[in-house]
Amino acid sequence: MAWIKVVDESEADEQLGMVYERIAKARGKVANILKVQSLRPEAMQGHIDLYRSIMFAPSNISREEREMIAVAVSSANHCAYCVNHHAEALRHYWQEPGRVDDLIETGDPQELTPRARAMRRYAIKLTREPGTMCASDVESLREEGLSDTDILDIAQVVAYFNFVNRMAAGLGVAFSEEEIKGYEY
Repeated sequence: MAWIKVVDESEADEQLGMVYERIAKARGKVANILKVQSLRPEAMQGHIDLYRSIMFAPSNISREEREMIAVAVSSANHCAYCVNHHAEALRHYWQEPGRVDDLIETGDPQELTPRARAMRRYAIKLTREPGTMCASDVESLREEGLSDTDILDIAQVVAYFNFVNRMAAGLGVAFSEEEIKGYEY
């Protein structure tokens, strides 16, 4: 499951048990990326709160678009854990497995709208070359009709997945077919 100790739900003390229970109620179950933080329940709680705010709060950036960004960033970072989790969610929206596979393999499926293509381009550059970001990168999103609030939402999704990709890779968080399925979208 991971390269560090993980406290199983059945072995959780009261504080950790409450965090596990809250997460399972909200998401249907507790993902391994959260369980790996079981030694720090307060951080785990902060993590799920941040995730829910970034991925589920009302926004002009749709859930589908947020999942597309998640897969693009995770693919760029070679994070198998997050690619598989969020590809599963993106398939829920796209209903075309080949299209999701194309995003993972080539990073640039032909079916993307100009708006989605601009978001993906921004996400990849911010992931791979953060020090080269400039005002024109933001302006290219504005040219697609995105507001500054929309752009902030995109940047938060990108930043979150760069964080969580490093947690998964750095701690050896594993996934299984069973673990990546069954979450609420």
